[in-house]
Amino acid sequence: MNRKGVSCYSLLLTAFLLLAALPQSSHALTVQRWLGQTVYVPVYSHIYADSRFKDKPFQLTAILSIRNTDMENPLTLEKVDYYDSQGKLLTHYQDKAITITPLASTRYIVPESDTLGGSGAKFIVTWSSKNGVTEPIIEGVMIGTKMQQGISFVTDSQTLSGTKAHE
Repeated sequence: MNRKGVSCYSLLLTAFLLLAALPQSSHALTVQRWLGQTVYVPVYSHIYADSRFKDKPFQLTAILSIRNTDMENPLTLEKVDYYDSQGKLLTHYQDKAITITPLASTRYIVPESDTLGGSGAKFIVTWSSKNGVTEPIIEGVMIGTKMQQGISFVTDSQTLSGTKAHE
């Protein structure tokens, strides 16, 4: 074997030995299940763009997206409230709880014309489940267009409190 072949063989053997030395997991991935959570979702009714807009707010449509990621169990939306930048409740979006079936989703829309929320607007969402469910995806989606400029972006939720299911 030439020098290149020995070097390549040594490298492969070293890589194999390093991989073999890694701890082997005999357990499948454990997914956390929840009985309920209250989450904070930042959204923006406007942002400030560059000087082309003369420091005027760039109005946005804000969409709260809630997706049940559980393949077998429903979840119940207990509360969906919209607050402005100062923390003042603007809109209580539902009078009664609603059920989101497995793998289903729902959304709440704050139209571009609604400027009350400001750049620090947020939703507080409370959900529950009788059976433990996988954590839903709850996020804000903002979109807007002005002249020939378009903008869109997504914000993630932050869990404020929750109850884990006992497995």
